[in-house]
Amino acid sequence: MSDTPRTWFITGCSSGFGRSIAEAALIAGDQVIATARNIADLEMLEHVGAGRCHALVLDVTDAAQVQKVIQAAVQITGRLDVIVNNAGYGLIGAIEECGDEQIRRNFETNFFGALQVIRSALPILRSQKSGHIINISAAAAISNYPGFGIYGAAKAALEAMSESLRMEVLTHGIKVTLVQPGPFRTSFIAKGIDHAKPMPEYAGSSGKFAAFLKQMDGKQPGDPDRAAALIIKMVREEKSPQRFPLGKYVVKKIRDTANNRIRELEAWEQAAAETDGV
Repeated sequence: MSDTPRTWFITGCSSGFGRSIAEAALIAGDQVIATARNIADLEMLEHVGAGRCHALVLDVTDAAQVQKVIQAAVQITGRLDVIVNNAGYGLIGAIEECGDEQIRRNFETNFFGALQVIRSALPILRSQKSGHIINISAAAAISNYPGFGIYGAAKAALEAMSESLRMEVLTHGIKVTLVQPGPFRTSFIAKGIDHAKPMPEYAGSSGKFAAFLKQMDGKQPGDPDRAAALIIKMVREEKSPQRFPLGKYVVKKIRDTANNRIRELEAWEQAAAETDGV
């Protein structure tokens, strides 16, 4: 376990996991580059940080701005130890309900935004021969729900990319971890979800899911501050699981999904094998 202070670069610090992780890192004595689209949302973090928190405006969908902010962060702190890709938002709507622009914008934030941050930070991390990239995924990437097709697809793309990235940068001393949170008491449902124009044909699927989320808001079992403390602990202990589940709900979901896939595989295993020509 290393108690050496680290420098964190965190996207989406205005609320939710981003804010909780930033606060936990500051409490642990680390330095934080906290980013958000609105600088006013970061004033309290700067106060908590007492000189160790540096707030920067960042829209992760602006590739040029991402590169400029990464370079500015290095000029301020001298190095980057942990990159947390947290900025993102949900989109509720059946595949047919979602508009083209809604779909593209969701991928631009949840996948391409994180990708751009990673690609901009990698030359710095490689030169240091160290670093830990933490990508915040979602339960929808484990197995998805009706009405979360686009959001889940963006997070699934983030997961698949992270798997390759983990193997590519291992020899450069860089770690990669996917954090898979379940339902946590953040502002995600109330403020972090876009909604497609509903169609009556999907009232019983995506419409039902939207109503379920609204009813759940504020009653989620997960405590974001506890989750943030665990992420800080994982980094400080220099551990880097490929996937890091948070909450009992996700633990059960992972196990149930794995068991269902094994049962389906067993049902089709012989037929699958017979397609080989050798």
